[in-house]
Amino acid sequence: QVQLVESGGGLVQAGGSLRLSCLASGLDFPSHSMGWFRQAPGKEREFVATIRWYGGTSYYHDAVKGRFAVFRDNAENTVYLQMVNLQPEDTAVYFCAAGKVVSNTAALTTAYDYWGQGTQVTVSS
Repeated sequence: QVQLVESGGGLVQAGGSLRLSCLASGLDFPSHSMGWFRQAPGKEREFVATIRWYGGTSYYHDAVKGRFAVFRDNAENTVYLQMVNLQPEDTAVYFCAAGKVVSNTAALTTAYDYWGQGTQVTVSS
C-alpha cells in the first residue's frame, strides 16, 4: 500500500521559512516524479512545484519561483519543499503527490497517482 506522509507545516510570520517533508513508502520512489500542491479554503488545489524522478529537473508555479525549492533524497524516499519569504497568500494545506509524470502534464493533479493527506501552512501578516 502506497503512503505519502507530509510533515513540517505550521504557523509562521510573513517573511519566515518552513521546510516541508514528504516520506513515501510502498512504491518505487526513485522512478516517480514528486509534486507539491496546495489548497486554500474555498479554492481549487493548485500546483506548486515538481521534481522529476531522477531529481534533475524541477518546475515551479510562477508565484513561488525564487522563494520555494523542491529537492529529493531517493535514498531516504523523501521529497522536500523549502519555503522562504512566506507570505499570507501562501496559507494553504500543502499536499505531496507521486506519479510517473510526463513533463508537459506536471502541473496537473490528474498526472499524479498517489497523494498524501496534507499539512497545514499558515502565514500571518
